[in-house]
Amino acid sequence: MEDRPWLKCYDPGGPHTIEYPEIPLFQILTEAAQKYPQSTCTIFKGARITYREMDALTDRLAAGLAAEGVKKGDRVGIFMPNTPQFVIAYFAILKLGAVVVAINPLYSHREIEHQVNDAAIEVMLVMSNFYKTVKEVQPRTMIKKVIVTNLKETLPPVLSFLFTLTKEKKGGFRVQLDEGDLWMQDLIARHTPADRPKVEVTPDDVALFQYSGGTTGISKGAVATHRNLVANSLQIRHWMPQAEDGKEIVLMAIPLFHVYGMVAGMCFAIRTAAAMVMVPNPRDLKDVLGNIQKYHATIFPGVPTLYNAINHHPDVIAGKYNLSSIKACISGSAPLLRETKERFEALTGGKLVEGYGLSEAPTATHCNPLNGYNPPGSIGLPFPDMDCRIVSLDDEVTVLPPGEVGELVLKGPQVMKGYHNMPTETANTLRDGWLYTGDIAYMDENGYFYIVDRKKELIKPGGYQVWPREVEEVIAAHPKVLEVGVAGVPDAYRGETVKAWVVVKPGETMTEEEVREWCREHLARYKVPTHVEFRPELPKTTVGKILRRELVRQHKESVAA
Repeated sequence: MEDRPWLKCYDPGGPHTIEYPEIPLFQILTEAAQKYPQSTCTIFKGARITYREMDALTDRLAAGLAAEGVKKGDRVGIFMPNTPQFVIAYFAILKLGAVVVAINPLYSHREIEHQVNDAAIEVMLVMSNFYKTVKEVQPRTMIKKVIVTNLKETLPPVLSFLFTLTKEKKGGFRVQLDEGDLWMQDLIARHTPADRPKVEVTPDDVALFQYSGGTTGISKGAVATHRNLVANSLQIRHWMPQAEDGKEIVLMAIPLFHVYGMVAGMCFAIRTAAAMVMVPNPRDLKDVLGNIQKYHATIFPGVPTLYNAINHHPDVIAGKYNLSSIKACISGSAPLLRETKERFEALTGGKLVEGYGLSEAPTATHCNPLNGYNPPGSIGLPFPDMDCRIVSLDDEVTVLPPGEVGELVLKGPQVMKGYHNMPTETANTLRDGWLYTGDIAYMDENGYFYIVDRKKELIKPGGYQVWPREVEEVIAAHPKVLEVGVAGVPDAYRGETVKAWVVVKPGETMTEEEVREWCREHLARYKVPTHVEFRPELPKTTVGKILRRELVRQHKESVAA
């Protein structure tokens, strides 16, 4: 207990250790289908798929993928928003012993190409409105076959008919497939669950490549096993002992292609045999709010930006929505402000607590107790079976006492196997079984942890990941730019936003909009700088490295002045 002071602060009923079954991840879906066959697995615009149906659909698609040559160990891409098709594709891939690589549909061509080629993806499952994007990058990648699904395939019959008439073509969903590409619904229709090949998949087989940024700006594929994902799903499930299997309604308004939504949302929900209400566009707040009210959502994982937007939505303020069904919300990906937490809890009557995690421990390692003390600014307590330390920034080994600031390192059953094809990065991050997070933190005497800085200078606007070097490289490629520095600066709405400091070449002039337009061509929208400041020179170290933290300090001073 002395070296894990956090255990004494756990909620009553929360175990200190968990027995993890020796199963592949897809077994949680099969078990839910066996125990709760008629319970709803997904709800999408009113259409429901039961657990029995979902298990059968994933078997049938697995059989179809196998017939197209997908085998154990192959990496298969998913390029979709939050829809039932994502769940079907995800578990069908795993049932073959293949590896899921979920790619953000907001990525630019350059970003997609890097991940597809690094993971060696030959088969991609894609929503039809993104088919054109995938076909544009295909010649520069290893993709051999694209399997396409249309949004209307999982809509209720009347909505599907109306969608075909009014939105399918306008929204880019109506596409003509190139020769060799296939419709996902055709693959499913050709096979029965009995056709699924029996592939031996062990807990230590690889299940997921989850790409995150790197300190060099190069996206890294964190390799997670079935064991990692099963463990984290159970840790999150046990953190909510009041949740009832087969009875909860989970609002899925965080992207499933992000490891947070994938594990803390989807995998947790399936382990709990909960119904998942699919929200493909969390920016559509009326859809978010309407789904909470209509389906009486009880659990709502999200990001601070989303909770804050709900808090200030005029229809919520006017009392037009009943949000009282919400019982528990875990907030991740960015700091949760006290005022956001308190206002949301007052609106819903539920609990909103901050957690912490990373792609390298997919996904969560810490969380505040739902019923116990939540210190302001804390990411909470380590999950069951987690070992956590704060180590010296000088030697990276000496364990520091409570209250002293150092690097957060951790060990647990959900920690990744390593980075794909990056042995040096793996060796730097995983040392003697400990994951070095790169986050600077401290622990108080009760075992609550607090993040105080980011060693790797990651920017998190609204919960997304932006690496300064990547944005800098794009801006530096502009013919008018001499130098550029990029960093995260405080933002009232998104928590943090991207700012660029630019030095133009002698004799050149440039506008903020020129910089943003250039970035929009080469980067996902959320990576485009919100602020651009032109300077005659940038602060640097003696060896010429731009001092990002000094730029941030100067920005804060100018804002405060």
